[in-house]
Amino acid sequence: TRPEDVYRALLEATAFGTRTIIEAFEKSGVPVEELIIAGGLTKNALLMQIYADVTRRPLSIIGSTQGPALGAAMHAAVAAGAYADIQAAAGAMGKADRGVYQPDPERALAYDRLYDEYRVL
Repeated sequence: TRPEDVYRALLEATAFGTRTIIEAFEKSGVPVEELIIAGGLTKNALLMQIYADVTRRPLSIIGSTQGPALGAAMHAAVAAGAYADIQAAAGAMGKADRGVYQPDPERALAYDRLYDEYRVL
């Protein structure tokens, strides 16, 4: 096995784990329609596309390189009374580039078969 094959398998395994979590949410009645991604991994286009394909959901990218700091600022703004609640603060202060990565139907189908194997293992 080549190093790049192992690397890709690790990326796919994390995506399969994410899909498992999404399915648990949905089984419990919490719909998941979109994933909004933050942090350094957004720079890895291969990883982002694998996540879109495995989860069959579009990926949006947070519009800030400092997501945790922005979240803290939103909560501070609510605490200071600048916004009524976190939803209002997020609406005013947050931004996301929507649908940056879209699932590819052919690859998603191939990943469905691999995901079935992942669940068995």
